[in-house]
Amino acid sequence: MSWRAAVLVLCAPALAVGQCKGTLYLTIDTGSMAQAENIARILNKHDVRATFFLANERAVEGGTSLGAAWVPYWRARVAEGHAFGSHTWDHTYWKGDLPDGRVRVRPQFGADAGKSFAWDRAQFCAELDRVKDWFKAATGAELAPLWRAPGGHVSERTLQWGRACGYTHVGWSAAGFLGDELPSDKYPNDVLVRRALASLKDGDILMMHTGIWSRKEPFAPMLDPLVAGLKARGFCFSTLAGRA
Repeated sequence: MSWRAAVLVLCAPALAVGQCKGTLYLTIDTGSMAQAENIARILNKHDVRATFFLANERAVEGGTSLGAAWVPYWRARVAEGHAFGSHTWDHTYWKGDLPDGRVRVRPQFGADAGKSFAWDRAQFCAELDRVKDWFKAATGAELAPLWRAPGGHVSERTLQWGRACGYTHVGWSAAGFLGDELPSDKYPNDVLVRRALASLKDGDILMMHTGIWSRKEPFAPMLDPLVAGLKARGFCFSTLAGRA
């Protein structure tokens, strides 16, 4: 069955504005940026606001996702009313808690990519704040007090540190893992769309990326039928900044 047939089978007629059967929270992490413009177009088409989690990752044009070339993109998303949180500046992974009270981390990007470091709370908070400071300087807007750990890898220590420096950690719902980072030969787009349409429920947090280097068949174009199908089922969308 194609994703178009799945939408027809699984979706009831859309409800009128103000009659939402449930609210979903679409979140989009930075990635290769290969699908960033396509995602923005689809969000505008469906009048959906998302929450972007920002890290300074390697981008397709040779720069980085928070480099100068992408500042107009982020300014445009601010103007459209999306929300933004920190994904750590260098997409830095937590690798374990240390006995001395620090944590072991490994940046994926930047000058120290692939190296391991032992950080204290001040260093950890500085990594989150680098995104906040860049975003304010680049767009004039403020981040929401939210962060997302790369890979979702956290410990109670990093969660506490995040709260201490003003950020609440946000992961994603099991049903909200849209699978755009999975290999497309094993997880084709129509399968991922059908799964999401069938399993998402009120309050779920969805997660995808602005582009995945390793996936041969980009998932981002499927955001169009997915959002249409979810709206037809009576779901509304909101940013995490607006979540009660």
